[in-house]
Amino acid sequence: MNGPQTLAAAGVLRTRMGAFWPGQRAVFRGRDLHRELRDSDWLALYVYGVTGRHFTPPQLKLLHAIWVITSYPDTRLWNNRVAGLAGTVRSSPTLGLAAAIAVSEATIYGGGAGLRAYDFITRAAAAVAGGADLREFVSREVASRYLYGYGRPIHRNDERLAWLAQVAEEQGFGSGKHFRLAFEVGKTLAAIGRPNLRMNYAGMVAPLGADLGLSRREFQLFRVPLFFAGMPPCWLEAADKPEGTLFPTPCDKIAYEGVAERPWRK
Repeated sequence: MNGPQTLAAAGVLRTRMGAFWPGQRAVFRGRDLHRELRDSDWLALYVYGVTGRHFTPPQLKLLHAIWVITSYPDTRLWNNRVAGLAGTVRSSPTLGLAAAIAVSEATIYGGGAGLRAYDFITRAAAAVAGGADLREFVSREVASRYLYGYGRPIHRNDERLAWLAQVAEEQGFGSGKHFRLAFEVGKTLAAIGRPNLRMNYAGMVAPLGADLGLSRREFQLFRVPLFFAGMPPCWLEAADKPEGTLFPTPCDKIAYEGVAERPWRK
């Protein structure tokens, strides 16, 4: 929208999300934060802020599991490494962890991959609902682009899937349209000669998010803290070691092809 009407609220912030009045109260999406929402589970409050909807206990159990099951305190992982490096150089936890979350939106195996997996499974569901043949749809996708949600660079099996699938079944989400379709896609990939493209974590989380009614943008926001619980231990362990010793590398292990050794001249 262009024109002077866009400035009609100049000097005033008009919001439907919330506000606070110092010394009085705070409102969170139209509800009193301290009177009505003070007993909220933190994740319940988070997804209410994202979606404006209140989720049921089984839905929250599933959402919690999605976060918990991939909380790996392994400093070798790309985003945890940032947290660890921040600790080893004595950066503050806030700066280090914020940077680690920022790089979690990696294209291949982070937030970007999760978002593209969501795009794929929702497009696949729409195509099948419209009468398309799943095998033909999957074949075209594999031939034209990287199939996010299937395949894993480090190992063909994803150790998280059995645990998350179990929670999904226990909480009553095993028969969701997108969830069932995701497994059908896996079978289809094997049938067309791509057995190595097995479902990965994004490939399971995306259909569960879609079955919970999360929009594309809501799903992206839900995933922001996905790996966060594993990051503070990496920062702490690195900060407890001597400064700068997180990933020590001897000189003879560096593949250097630059200028040869030469004397220093003043």
